[in-house]
Amino acid sequence: MTLEEKAAQLGSVNADRLLEDGEIDDDAVAEWLDEGIGHFTRLGGEGGLSPSEAARVTAELQSYLREETRLGVPAIPHEECLSGYMGPEATTFPQMLGMASTWNPDLLEAVTGTIRSELEGIGTVHALSPVLDVARDLRWGRVEETFGEDPYMVAEMACAYVSGLQGDGRDDGITATLKHFVGHGATDGGKNRSSLNVGLRELREVHLFPYEATISEANAESVMNAYHDVDGVPCASSEWLLTDVLRGEFGFDGTVVSDYYSVRHLVTEHNTANTKPEAAVQALEAGIDVELPYTEYYGEHLVEAVESGELAEATLDESVRRVLREKFQKGVFDEWSVDEDAAADAFHTEGARSVARDAARESMTLLKNDEELLPLEADSVAVVGPKADDRKELMGDYAYAAHYPEEEYESDAITPLAALESREGLEVNYERGCSISGPSTDGLDAAADAAASADVALAFVGARSAVDFSDVDADKEEKPSVPTSGEGCDVTDLGLPGAQTDLVDRLLETDTPVVVVLVSGKPHAIPDIAEEAPAILAAWLPGDEGGPAIADVLFGEYNPGGKLPVSLPKSVGQLPVYYNRKENTANKTYVYTDSDPVYPFGHGLSYTEFEYDDLDLSAESVTPLGTVTASVTVSNVGDRTGDEVVQFYTRATNPSQARPVKELRGFERVSLEPGESKRVSFELSATQLAFHDLEMNLTVEEGPYEIQIGRSATDVVAAEELEVTDTKTVPKTARTYYTESAVDAE
Repeated sequence: MTLEEKAAQLGSVNADRLLEDGEIDDDAVAEWLDEGIGHFTRLGGEGGLSPSEAARVTAELQSYLREETRLGVPAIPHEECLSGYMGPEATTFPQMLGMASTWNPDLLEAVTGTIRSELEGIGTVHALSPVLDVARDLRWGRVEETFGEDPYMVAEMACAYVSGLQGDGRDDGITATLKHFVGHGATDGGKNRSSLNVGLRELREVHLFPYEATISEANAESVMNAYHDVDGVPCASSEWLLTDVLRGEFGFDGTVVSDYYSVRHLVTEHNTANTKPEAAVQALEAGIDVELPYTEYYGEHLVEAVESGELAEATLDESVRRVLREKFQKGVFDEWSVDEDAAADAFHTEGARSVARDAARESMTLLKNDEELLPLEADSVAVVGPKADDRKELMGDYAYAAHYPEEEYESDAITPLAALESREGLEVNYERGCSISGPSTDGLDAAADAAASADVALAFVGARSAVDFSDVDADKEEKPSVPTSGEGCDVTDLGLPGAQTDLVDRLLETDTPVVVVLVSGKPHAIPDIAEEAPAILAAWLPGDEGGPAIADVLFGEYNPGGKLPVSLPKSVGQLPVYYNRKENTANKTYVYTDSDPVYPFGHGLSYTEFEYDDLDLSAESVTPLGTVTASVTVSNVGDRTGDEVVQFYTRATNPSQARPVKELRGFERVSLEPGESKRVSFELSATQLAFHDLEMNLTVEEGPYEIQIGRSATDVVAAEELEVTDTKTVPKTARTYYTESAVDAE
């Protein structure tokens, strides 16, 4: 391979540069693909192509690379797929904060297995998901993309996501990309791309842990760097992070791809490089193999750097080997077998719709239900609010509909209003009431009148989700549909945007019972609504089947079992409120406010009742490398079938360092018939109790620990003491990342 051909393998080209009105631009192809290319960036999604068109275009471009270039090396086509393939006609599943609310990794694996089928249909072999950021600052717009505030929860769900997407081996399925490496969910001010300033111990135990666990247990094949700097060093140029830790310590052997434009940001944002060749060398030497979304800083600038002696050709070769290895493993060198005529058959199948419905239902999280207002027994309902009748409002920021908010959107997604209107015998009166973010209250009187004449008022409220990189606009407060959740949509107020709080308040002034349905990826601070509204359902961003799932829960066809993956604060000024803070942070109060969230991590109600009994440990003590099993009986003592999430926590009661007040170590979602009991067991390795000692060695410390079983992080139903008999540094070969759980009938 010539230097130019090698450098080309580390670059990419996106749909905007290769396509014109959905057709291949021959001149652009000759310009961009003459030496070969590493990745095709989002041909289907960015190109706005139907599945058949995406398959056709991908196949034609791959044929060009095979037949018209000297080496005949095909490209790696990649797409986004956080809540489903981010392209036309795709099935959209719940946004990931909603999937985390299911506390069901098996269901998430079924979701990503379904996504995999759609991606395979259009010839994609690499996907830029999932997000492993631990959401510690709820002002950050991308909280909705995450699996929540707990590193163990993030790791457990990410492992399932990767397993469903990648399949059984490297030559199978779609390459998953773990992002954003690392700490994107705890940056300064909750701003996207701002600096991360945490101690090394917290960086390793909270933010790096999900990556290490998922790479170790699910063999994730790709990683994407984060935009920001960590203690002054941009992730895109950190050899310590991308090579020493990721490859050296974690044993990662796949490809590292740049977050879009992050190599450019070394010049334009971090100012750690002055020229394109300098930035390219910094990124490649740190460990970024492929520049995305298109070649701007790699390519000829890497060639120039090698020829001038600024870059060792051996460094270039190592990244080229990794890219070529992925191409062989994913089969792009094989005879192209994508059938454009059959591509559409992979989309919106009955199986996909069934999985989407299951996922939406299980994500529903009942926060409050005074006097058993739910499930409803009503002949008439007032459906009110700006989130009731817009299909786009069911989608997360990395769904096609939200990522391209100005594009015309055709789908068979079902809104809450449509689902309710389809219910036989139910009188539905709809009033929007107000817009998403505008200040106008002109529609509040009509909404209140509708509520007053109905048996129950259903208020569908929340934030609009989208990707928005626009500058601050003085007129935004007047605009009716400003996104305040999603990438680039960071906020200083966690309340409901616009006049939506006024709308709910007005409804509460009527004599009609009000159910508040939060259709939002933003974890909102709504203490007054939580105090006054008799019932609150968090529906998150539930995707295509969101409307029917919400209606099923409201009327009792499905018993909600979701639990919060984030703690909901009283106000933005109360942050941080994540459950596993250290003792002094968790217990210190403000002048007018305590430190408790409105609703804690793990909280969620049901239409039935569960009781716990007989917590038992297999031993009272354990060696540093030993295991102990905690077992508890959970019973459904109500009159409805329901799901309970049994949560398993530990607490170091006398540690040598300040430690979190408790830490999630396992969970199990259990379905129980009325009167049924099941025995749930968690096998804990003592190595899971390890933390980094003063010399930064991962060490299990002797002493007392408390084993806790909870309905939530704050509702502990049973606890037992466990003694670790000795102190020992944990070798990587002996480390356990996940708790094994089992469910047995009583």
